[in-house]
Amino acid sequence: MALSVFDGIMISYVVTQKPANEQPFILIGNPGNKRTLGLQEARSSQGLKQSVLVPYQALLQRSLRIGDVLYDTVHQWCDRDCSSSVSPIIRLDAPGEDPEVEREFIAWGAPNFTENDAFCPFEFVSDGVFITAEEARQLPVQQGRILYPAQWFRGYCRFLYFIKKEAENAGFPIVWVNDPADIAVMFDKRSCSQLLTKHGVRMPALPAPAGSIVDYDTLQEAIALSGMNRLFIKLACGSGAAGVMAYQIHPVTGAELAVTTIGFEEREGERVYYNSGILRRYSDKAVIRRIVNWLCLEGAHVERWIEKESLRGKSFDVRQLVVNGEACHAVLRLSSTPITNLHLRNERQMMTEEILSSGLKQQVERTAISALSAFSNSSVAGVDVLVRRGSHETYVVDINPFGDLLYNVDYLGLNTYEWQMQQLQGKD
Repeated sequence: MALSVFDGIMISYVVTQKPANEQPFILIGNPGNKRTLGLQEARSSQGLKQSVLVPYQALLQRSLRIGDVLYDTVHQWCDRDCSSSVSPIIRLDAPGEDPEVEREFIAWGAPNFTENDAFCPFEFVSDGVFITAEEARQLPVQQGRILYPAQWFRGYCRFLYFIKKEAENAGFPIVWVNDPADIAVMFDKRSCSQLLTKHGVRMPALPAPAGSIVDYDTLQEAIALSGMNRLFIKLACGSGAAGVMAYQIHPVTGAELAVTTIGFEEREGERVYYNSGILRRYSDKAVIRRIVNWLCLEGAHVERWIEKESLRGKSFDVRQLVVNGEACHAVLRLSSTPITNLHLRNERQMMTEEILSSGLKQQVERTAISALSAFSNSSVAGVDVLVRRGSHETYVVDINPFGDLLYNVDYLGLNTYEWQMQQLQGKD
């Protein structure tokens, strides 16, 4: 076993006989969570070395530098055999589910934190509520609270730029599973919608140009001009149904209805918004206005609500995984509500030809492949595709660079991580 210690962080991998095409694999993630554990298990099952696991927290606090990790990893790799060129593969995994990492990203997004904003979508930068880096690091853990999403996203973009530049400056021929610049765009639903539309991917129409709806009043103006009375309003950097609202207004009576997981309450004189984990229905105009204003303040993406095709009385969309330009694992997400995310314990169903016709299944796959192809420097994404009710029209409604955590689904006998390890190891 080869060992390396960077300022107290121990990185290890077993030096065994390498498969012919294997390259060192560096995984940036949160140690011990289901994603990193699943990927390491998949590598073992495929006869590959364990990846070098680099904690987000160590990079954010700069107790570890990615350049040092690359140098040490490559040189340990070459201890046994360096007869061929070495091209380290780096995978950035999902940064969530770790409160300390979340707070550090918020700190990186603070106005008084100096880092490069090159990956931030400047045209959409919100005037959201900001706190200092010091205040961010002192935030208490509050289960479910959606903490400063605009500032978090800015910090995340700054980190993506920082890690890309530092890794490239190390001088090794790196292969990114997903390029940090692409991840920044995929994470921002406004930028992503623009890019995919530009590449000819069918996306839900917008009631107004991206970023132009800045509060409840401009939302109503956009509805009046576009005639779109049913919309999805989403936190631009949200995931897992956090910050999503299905909104409709009656064109004659003006009655409104919002279905969302967003809750809010007053805590010590502060109004806080949180993900309740269950869907709530709001019809009070003042309450809806308040939530919409908060979403827009933190950066919202607004798009037409397209009625989804149904199965057994439930609407559905498809989470389609794409790896190296090939559609593989897929899951139907069914719900009796407009929001189908599996985080809400919605029903899941394998996408078989008994469920979808062969032609429609292929169309979903082609749509997902075309979406990821817009990101020429990325290899893996979970693409959410809906089929418009009463037609075979497919639309991309989200593309998730970390959308590969799909349980109990296989493709050619392999789970999502096993399939990726098999495919990516042969990547040029």
